[in-house]
Order: sequence, then structure tokens, then C-alpha cells
Amino acid sequence: VQLQASGGGLVQPGGSLRLSCATSTDIFSRNSVAWYRRPPGNVRQWVARISTTGGTMYNDYARARFTIFRDNAKNTVYLQMDNLKPEDTAVYYCNLVSGPFLPWGQGTLVTVSS
Repeated sequence: VQLQASGGGLVQPGGSLRLSCATSTDIFSRNSVAWYRRPPGNVRQWVARISTTGGTMYNDYARARFTIFRDNAKNTVYLQMDNLKPEDTAVYYCNLVSGPFLPWGQGTLVTVSS
């Protein structure tokens, strides 16, 4: 199973991006899925998660600014990011909430800078 994260880019502080993560199978519809990120020089950290029933949880820095949602028909999970801050700069990945994890893929780079 391959994970294809996309939607990253360069955005100014206060701007928005919508990330997408798609798979070729229905594995997302059968599992809780999370977005993770790895800031420069830091370890990977979780950002947000969504259960099979649509329940969501957010890390403190993401709450009220980010929204995770899913489209099971498209085998895709999204992360809407608003009011972006420079400290949100990172490579963003998606994966299952718990192991065994799928191969991580390249992720998508988000750079927040003026």
C-alpha cells in the first residue's frame, strides 16, 4: 500500500493549505488515520487523527486551526490548515494511528514564511 501525500507548498503566515493523502486501497476506511509532521531538526509528531466513525482529535497546536476529514469513497484523508504559522513548517505525512504502520512515503513539505 502506498501513501501519497500532496498539497504542500510555500504560504505566508496566516495563510491556508489543504493537504491530501490518498491510497490505492480501502485501508483508510477500515482504520483510524492520522496526520503527522516532522519539523526541521525535530522528530516526527502527530498532528490530528480521525477514527473510522469520524471522531477527531488534535494536538494542542493544531486545535482550532486545523481540520482533519476523510472521504472513504476516494480513499483519501485531508488536513485543512488555516492561520498557518512559521512553526508549522514541516514535512507532513499521513499514516495509520497505530502500528504496524504503512510505508511512510515522501510526505509533503509545508513552508510557512513571509
